[in-house]
Amino acid sequence: MGQKADPGQVEELLLQALETERGGIRIYTAAIEAARNDDLRKEWQEYLSQTLNHESVLTGVFEELALDTEKQSPGRQVVAHIGKSLVLAIEMAMKNASPVAAELVASECVVLAETKDHHNWELIGRVAKNGGPFSKALMRAYEEVEQEEDHHLYHTAGWSRELWIDSLGLPSVLPPPEEVKDVETAIGAARAEHARERMV
Repeated sequence: MGQKADPGQVEELLLQALETERGGIRIYTAAIEAARNDDLRKEWQEYLSQTLNHESVLTGVFEELALDTEKQSPGRQVVAHIGKSLVLAIEMAMKNASPVAAELVASECVVLAETKDHHNWELIGRVAKNGGPFSKALMRAYEEVEQEEDHHLYHTAGWSRELWIDSLGLPSVLPPPEEVKDVETAIGAARAEHARERMV
């Protein structure tokens, strides 16, 4: 298998991943309030439920590996700060902007949060596949969560794009092609976006 992952840095990744899920819960809660589109609201309610489960899955990994879920690190503090900032951005938009603009801000904040979340889980999968003392616990978690994380990122990115196009007064595809085609990969997302011209 070659070189094993640095245990201290694996712990840092897990601390950031757990904080990302906790922030995601708050971000989805705010985003649901900003959602005007019924299909999008329903989608985000499902993602909120899944994110609550992802936090639980990660908490189980911490227990299995005898790690402290509340341990702080500079990286974790940055992740917490970003999460709070995204919630504040949604709340600011809801207070000061039109409902259309607030929904756009919410969609962009979810995409930003899910980009980090997706990145975390890709790295967790890489550590799991590399072997070592963390491998079994991380692989179980990765296999349970990773596909849902793909779904969250690619589908919300599609929603954000199409809501923006709609707000510009241009022909949009709602729900987005990513939703219609049930995209789960980056290649699938690219194909769905390319196919949208035939769906307008």
